[in-house]
Amino acid sequence: MKTEQIAVFPMVEAFQEPCSQSHEPKGLGQTDSKGRCSLMIHNDAGEACTATSSLIVSASRKTDIPAHYSDWFMERLRRGHLMVNFPIKRYISFARTRLIVFWTKNPLPLMRHLDEIDAKGLNYYFQFTLNDYEQEGLEPNVPPLAERIDTFKKISDRIGKEKVIWRFDPLILTDTIDRERLIGKICSLMQALAGHTEKMVFSFLHPATHKKAERKLEKAGINAKSFSDDEKAYVAWHIAEMAAENGIQAAACAEAMDLAPMGIIRNKCIDDGLIRRLFSHDHELMAFVNDGNGLSDKGQRPLCGCIPSIDIGTYDTCRHYCRYCYANVSETAVENKLKRISPTGELLVPPVAD
Repeated sequence: MKTEQIAVFPMVEAFQEPCSQSHEPKGLGQTDSKGRCSLMIHNDAGEACTATSSLIVSASRKTDIPAHYSDWFMERLRRGHLMVNFPIKRYISFARTRLIVFWTKNPLPLMRHLDEIDAKGLNYYFQFTLNDYEQEGLEPNVPPLAERIDTFKKISDRIGKEKVIWRFDPLILTDTIDRERLIGKICSLMQALAGHTEKMVFSFLHPATHKKAERKLEKAGINAKSFSDDEKAYVAWHIAEMAAENGIQAAACAEAMDLAPMGIIRNKCIDDGLIRRLFSHDHELMAFVNDGNGLSDKGQRPLCGCIPSIDIGTYDTCRHYCRYCYANVSETAVENKLKRISPTGELLVPPVAD
């Protein structure tokens, strides 16, 4: 069996108590340029361990925690820490966390926990991907479109439209979805969500540069096509026009083409500007984001504008089974990990026993 690497950080001398006395983190230090610090915790077994704590937690680009694992997330939040195993195995503590960015196609299971999250004084906002590929079967396990629209409105009403970012992502062209049909889908959702969000984020799927997605689409019998520059400009212009009519700011994610002349901004999913606007009361967050200069997440795609965070998700665990998904290798890989899911454990997916 392959041995997993465990991250090792300098010990914090302030921690001197025996591990049986307390589960509180010790030695809270200053955060670094990524908004992180190392500290000592006690794991679930009562052992003293070094952990990393991040001001900003991403939950998650790798799987849909709100939809599938909200109870696990809340249990780990209550216990104050968890473990991740990618890119290295390490403990993550919530001791210094001030903001959680949730990524989801169905936040409904997490909504019943929002009062508890609020009571902990944590800031958060949602990246809510709401696409209309229902007829084409590109997202086979998401709730029906009407239910997702209703959920979007409910969470917007609950936490404020400024904290629910709408993503129609990715934009896809196929044999059955031409640019006019795609624009029609966006228009219908734009009208339905008007007044319930301030921002719409999109990106263009290019199958040739997303080989994993290309293979999955081909296996499902879907012939996805790349956008030409003319098609990008045409679709983007219509998005910009519709967004302006509905009081929504359109933003393109990791897009090389300059769409600014149309009024479409370059997106930041983990967004220092949004953080300054929404959470100006949080002095620790404000000290970190400051003016945003130099805050780039080197672990993301070259065109990504996000500021640093730590992601707490696990690949090959999302049960939506979207045909274009980059986070799952295959449905078989997901099914194998689902057999090992721990509803309360430090690792969402414990390693295979020897």
